[in-house]
Amino acid sequence: MALKQCGVGVLLVLVLGVCNAQFGNPVGAPAQPKQPTLPNVPGLGGISNSPQTPLSVQLKQMLGPVKKLTWHYPQAPVQPQQPAVHFEPPQPVRATSVAVQCSENNVYVQVKKDFLGTGELISPAEITLGGCAATGEDSAAQVYLFQSELQLCNGVSMVSLKMTEDELVYSFNIIYVPKTSTPSSVGSPVVRTKSTVVGIECHYPRKFNVSSNALLPAWIPYAATVTAEERLVFSLRLMMDDWQFERPSNQYILGDFINIEAAVMQYNHVPLRIFVDSCVATTVPDLNTTPRYSFIENHGCLVDAKLTGSQSRFLPRVQSDKLQFQLEAFVFEQQRSGLVRRTAVFCIASTIYLTCFLKAAAAASAPTDAVHKACSFSNNGVCSCCDTSCGSRDVGQVLPAPQWQGSVSLGPIRVNEKVPFW
Repeated sequence: MALKQCGVGVLLVLVLGVCNAQFGNPVGAPAQPKQPTLPNVPGLGGISNSPQTPLSVQLKQMLGPVKKLTWHYPQAPVQPQQPAVHFEPPQPVRATSVAVQCSENNVYVQVKKDFLGTGELISPAEITLGGCAATGEDSAAQVYLFQSELQLCNGVSMVSLKMTEDELVYSFNIIYVPKTSTPSSVGSPVVRTKSTVVGIECHYPRKFNVSSNALLPAWIPYAATVTAEERLVFSLRLMMDDWQFERPSNQYILGDFINIEAAVMQYNHVPLRIFVDSCVATTVPDLNTTPRYSFIENHGCLVDAKLTGSQSRFLPRVQSDKLQFQLEAFVFEQQRSGLVRRTAVFCIASTIYLTCFLKAAAAASAPTDAVHKACSFSNNGVCSCCDTSCGSRDVGQVLPAPQWQGSVSLGPIRVNEKVPFW
């Protein structure tokens, strides 16, 4: 009986326990306070939000040592350093806006309307020639035209004259004065142009006639005569086969042509024409020695071709102040003595010197006549006297123009005659 009561009691306890488990807290049990949910703050040691973690433990973790935050202002961005740059300050460019022509009595000037080269066109009221306004305008070429006498400008002397030893110098001024106010600059305190003066000079030689055209006078000015006597230089040169340059060697083989150029350096003289009056060949520099061979004589007759049957000749004249001729190389019989050994042959070496008498006369007034000529052996015209004598002048023949003369030597010239060796 007692066991039955115990079994019923246990059964009731089990039933009541099941009911309490299904329907919540047992009746009369005090409600447990809800645990607060803390945020997950970084650096607080990983505080758990689980309700099983005691609140005291969470508070200790929150109030414990906190890791120090390091913070500073962000740095400003650094600009990259610019590399070194080569720079040259610009130089002002000269505007070629003035053209001048000096004539015998007047000066002519052209001035571009774009006077400063900036694209701004100036007005005719802004520019003058020594105070004289422009005398014309070329709209197509965009230029202003000025014309003035050398001495005066509209009857007023605006020209300065300077005299040097050799020249007369007339000086003029192109004067540019910009207007102080233009429609685009009214009320503006800045300006971009300034007054400008361009100097002009006309140079005229004092020793010759002043003329705008080329002058070949038939008379010889005294000043030119004095200059000629002081500055004329005659010359003889050995030339290359093309006659462009002087020959660097004086060595020839028997039968070669010796190219010779006679010239006169006239400097500031009037144009001259040169003649080879006579030439003599010798074995030494002395003109009066023997043996001697005269191959040009009779005032310009090259007689070598007639005497020896050579091909020596004058060439057609290309410049009045130069005369070219070819002399076929030769040796003197008396020099065939000393033998010079040259590899597989013996060479008979001869030395000759040439001495020529040269004349020069004004090109415009020196006629070609019996005493002013350059003749290879011929019997035509003025060369017909080469067989006789060219020293006389016919009655009524025009007297020769003033002339200058000089003697020039050329040498030594080495002529080798090659003969077989045995």
